[in-house]
Amino acid sequence: IVFLLQVCVLYFAKSVELTGVKEEKTVAVPTPISSHDLWKLLVQRHPRLCTLQDGVVLAVRQEYVPIGDQVLTLGDGDEVAVVPPLSGG
Repeated sequence: IVFLLQVCVLYFAKSVELTGVKEEKTVAVPTPISSHDLWKLLVQRHPRLCTLQDGVVLAVRQEYVPIGDQVLTLGDGDEVAVVPPLSGG
């Protein structure tokens, strides 16, 4: 059984430039979902995000999640952040 729930997606740094938004309050996400499938869903919404593919990290409820096969436990209204690699020194 797949349920749809609404999450809030926050974009940081380069991902803001690529999407043109800092936040999307209601993004419908099927659950259960792997972090890789969640990333693919976000790239479908904002195709330019694919340029971040190799270094991006997702954060769910302020916990970093590597993009892979890990199944995420999402709840309605959860916060998902797109955190691109940070440059600087």
